[in-house]
Amino acid sequence: MRRAAVLLAIALGACAPSIAPFSSIAFEQATSLKVEALAVMTKAGEPFEKHANKVEVLKTNLEKAYEYAKNRPKNEYSTRQWEKLNDPESNLLGGFLKRWEQQSTLSRVFVDEAKRLVTDAFDEIIGLESGKRKPAP
Repeated sequence: MRRAAVLLAIALGACAPSIAPFSSIAFEQATSLKVEALAVMTKAGEPFEKHANKVEVLKTNLEKAYEYAKNRPKNEYSTRQWEKLNDPESNLLGGFLKRWEQQSTLSRVFVDEAKRLVTDAFDEIIGLESGKRKPAP
């Protein structure tokens, strides 16, 4: 009985998802996009149309980071964080950009609070990446 429990524990441990190693590319993407996103969000007190091109560039860059994360082996945790950040139905960056486009301008109070949430989300992605095991030299 005890042997069966030990074998079960080993088998379950083997099934646990492992995590991708650290990627300097993913880390750089996340830190750069954080700065870019917050800069674009600061403009949301002005009409969306005035900044539509910057928003499209930001969305394209976010999609690139998501695709990079999604296509790295054993990178499900990071991929899910990017999905949450980009989701237009969320209260994070994707939802913020959608709301700005729909409403044309957003209040300073709303923008400041949204920036805090987006900062936290990026910090989570950055922290997750920086905490990964560095590949052997």
